[in-house]
Amino acid sequence: MKGRRFVATGFSTSHLASTALDELVLSLKKERLDWHHSGALPAPVQRPGQLPSRDAIRSVVDGVMRALFPLHMGPDDLLAGEEDFYVTRMLNRALSLLKVQVLRELRYHQRDERDALSEAALVARTDDILARFCEQLPQINRTLATDVAAAYRGDPAATGVDEVLLCYPGMQAIIHHRLAHALHGLGLPLIARTISEMSHSATGIDIHPGATIGQYFFIDHGTGVVIGESCIIGDNVRLYQAVTLGAKRFAVDENGQLEKGGARHPIVEDDVVVYAGATILGRITIGKGAVIGGNVWLTTDIEPGRSVTQASLNRHKGSSQS
Repeated sequence: MKGRRFVATGFSTSHLASTALDELVLSLKKERLDWHHSGALPAPVQRPGQLPSRDAIRSVVDGVMRALFPLHMGPDDLLAGEEDFYVTRMLNRALSLLKVQVLRELRYHQRDERDALSEAALVARTDDILARFCEQLPQINRTLATDVAAAYRGDPAATGVDEVLLCYPGMQAIIHHRLAHALHGLGLPLIARTISEMSHSATGIDIHPGATIGQYFFIDHGTGVVIGESCIIGDNVRLYQAVTLGAKRFAVDENGQLEKGGARHPIVEDDVVVYAGATILGRITIGKGAVIGGNVWLTTDIEPGRSVTQASLNRHKGSSQS
């Protein structure tokens, strides 16, 4: 490869000598195989089609969202009285796509197990997961209705619930999270994380699908919000942009490797407001009705009803040291 130049502008393989292209393909293959067999990390997949498809998952989410909100996210020419027919069509399409992706993920998780389930058992488990997901959809829809209400009531600029559903990035992030969280709880972390990262890319709001979030949840503006995997958020909680609900430190094992999982993110009780730029770290509790001011850095519990600013924290720290 040394000495050869590849020109990107107007590039096509016809611009590249076949020997140079062959060498490039072989070089990339070598790097890929070295990565697969390095042993430093869990082995990645070895064959195509072993992972859930991002494109298919995007279509699943689109179909489910259209089924949940047909008048807002359905076609412009949807006629009155045809909603149920349209919802049926969207669900049939979305669930058919989802079944394939669930089966892929289940196969992926047992690819190295000696006592792997048979294909028939995997299909039966897939059908059970889909049935349980469908059972949750009415409750998800009801909870999303509370989230829309919270946004409308909590933002003086909101002109109506239609605007909230169509325009608010926080609402889009919450819809994605409610779906992702349900699938995460059904043992599908890859599909769930794919859904959450699609929303993250579109809105700038990063909610891990493992986070538990109550009703009437509102994220205003939203850009830069981070909610960690083990967060527990109560009802009627409002967050503003650039809020972090994160981990304070990461435990390691005897080999220096990060320990996965564990309760390491905050608990935010009911009726809490967290203003822009606040950083709340560790498994601490923000008590019911507390108000956390902008740009506050918190690593300790806050009692219910307390209003916290960085200045008040500094004063408290100073008095405790004197």
